[in-house]
Amino acid sequence: MTQRVLGYLWLLAIGFFCASFAWAESYVTYSPDKALQLELLYENQTLSYRLLDSDRVIIQPTPISLVIDEQIYPGESRVESVERVLVDSQITPTVPTVRASIREFANETLVTFENQSALRVRVYNDGAAFRWETDLGDKSAIAHSEELSFNFSNNYQLYWPTPNGDGFFSHQESLFERKAASSVSAETRQASGPLLVDLAYGKYLLISDVNVEQYPGLWFRGSGSSTINAVFPPYPKKTKLVRDRDLRVVESENFLAKTTGKRAYPWRAFVLTDAKGLINSNMLYTLADPSRLENTDWIKPGKVAWDWFNDWNLTDVDFEAGINQATYKNYIDFAANHQLDYIILDEGWSVPEPENLLKVVPEIDMPELIEYAHNKGIGVVLWMTSVALERNFEQAFQQFSQWQVDGLKVDFMQRDDQVMMDFCVEVARKAAEHQMLVDFHGGSKPTGLQRTYPNVLTHESVMGLEQTKWSRNANPDMALLLPFIRMVAGPMDYTPGAMDNFHQENFRQSYENPASLGTRAHQLAIYVTYLSPLQMLADTPSKYRREPESMAFLSDVPTTWDETVVLHAEVGEALSVARRSGNKWYVSAMTNWSPRELKLPMDFLGKGRYRLKYWEDGVNVAENASSFKQGQAIVSDGADIRINLASGGGYVAVIEAL
Repeated sequence: MTQRVLGYLWLLAIGFFCASFAWAESYVTYSPDKALQLELLYENQTLSYRLLDSDRVIIQPTPISLVIDEQIYPGESRVESVERVLVDSQITPTVPTVRASIREFANETLVTFENQSALRVRVYNDGAAFRWETDLGDKSAIAHSEELSFNFSNNYQLYWPTPNGDGFFSHQESLFERKAASSVSAETRQASGPLLVDLAYGKYLLISDVNVEQYPGLWFRGSGSSTINAVFPPYPKKTKLVRDRDLRVVESENFLAKTTGKRAYPWRAFVLTDAKGLINSNMLYTLADPSRLENTDWIKPGKVAWDWFNDWNLTDVDFEAGINQATYKNYIDFAANHQLDYIILDEGWSVPEPENLLKVVPEIDMPELIEYAHNKGIGVVLWMTSVALERNFEQAFQQFSQWQVDGLKVDFMQRDDQVMMDFCVEVARKAAEHQMLVDFHGGSKPTGLQRTYPNVLTHESVMGLEQTKWSRNANPDMALLLPFIRMVAGPMDYTPGAMDNFHQENFRQSYENPASLGTRAHQLAIYVTYLSPLQMLADTPSKYRREPESMAFLSDVPTTWDETVVLHAEVGEALSVARRSGNKWYVSAMTNWSPRELKLPMDFLGKGRYRLKYWEDGVNVAENASSFKQGQAIVSDGADIRINLASGGGYVAVIEAL
């Protein structure tokens, strides 16, 4: 049951302090446990914010403002009122990831100015956030600019995300480089979020944005000092289609957004916690608007047999494999035989070029194929570029509905200006209207759509396994950064599951027959470690059929979770989590290229004895990264288990009560 305790107080309140002086006004909002505080300072018509952890200043006073219709907010306006809200509510996610029940617990204050602008602040035990709100009437408005920076109190080490692409045009598949804030200059490649900051006392600060509608996404630019500046993609004025999928902005307006006078702007969010807390945090999810869907019974997370990564490379069949009816029926049969839920028809099912989206290639009979899949209990997801969907929007949804398509994989957005962010919202809304799932690829990080439109099950925006087709970027070092950075923002379609596995020294890139860097057990562990309610099995059915021991785990592992316990967490080094689904616990552990031994406590188990089935790095894994061992053990609550992880290694276990 949801419970909100509301209260209003002028100038002094529990969890909120306001002091007026001749030279300044100070408004402080504390976390419920009183450890974190976000302070607003209003002096000489300048509003600044400051972030503290206990008495430790994390972000020094930093000016913030909005320019709407060429007027600065709050500008010279005076504070009109201050209100306090204690937020204490229970949220039941439609699609649970970290846990099935979330307590939202925060102190919130709203500082309203006489010119009808306001700043809402919310402080949790594991972070803080603020957002602008305006009440300028229902008329249209132009958001020209937003003043936002992060003036760190020390020259902290950052995990600077360098996205692919150029300018603001990017899939936001970032490499991370640990570097001091002052070493990031204005000429350094600007970064897409989230941005992780090592605070050097056992805690981290992760900065992101939430509820990005009628507005562009948040990017970061260095200054050559300890201050990092926020930058935003401007509103597109003119675009040009390059190839059949890259809709590039070639001319921009001198403003950020076309919006309305009465609205709430995106949250500027700061998750402030330790390494375990980054894995456990639901703060960004709670900031997102609640679900706008009345009926969500049809939303079904699950596992997917994916075609594109493995290049339709079937080897144990007596027909020519490729983009054709027989191949996809084989994928459907594989999915049905191994308790999967969907197949994806990736690029190639329709005739090339955006105007041909609804022209199915002659090798596929789409209605018959979907009927075949549905008769076996398997859903069908169709891939398309964002420009193809946009140019055929109404007709496409009508046709997909007639075919009874179950979901869409929308790719190559490559932008997060207002136009593209609003397009994503409209895709989510329209897909929900037709009871279709959405997987966003080639675009921005999650900013809350997974709560507001829970049919949006996952996003890419990650240096995923597909990178091994042409590079070494998807490797165990990267794999141990992603959960602490990208995954904090929301579900992450990394597309794991490679059955050919290699160490650094003998890895080979192959577009047609790809493999993974790291061990087989490392690949299996990703299915528990990484959150994605729509989770891919990226390799070919032929390889999976040759690996019954691995498929025993992949057939069983869920994609949503009721509870999460973090057993071990070191950013960029190692991670172990226990996640519960129903009466089963699933334990995973992963390491970077450094081998290590971990002691994992089993105190999350209830009293009693349990059977533990495990898959771990094999005795010959140093010679062959695909080597693994499968076994069983009996464990009790309160006991510890010790595991050895090879270089680039992993471990996964399924635990059930005896």
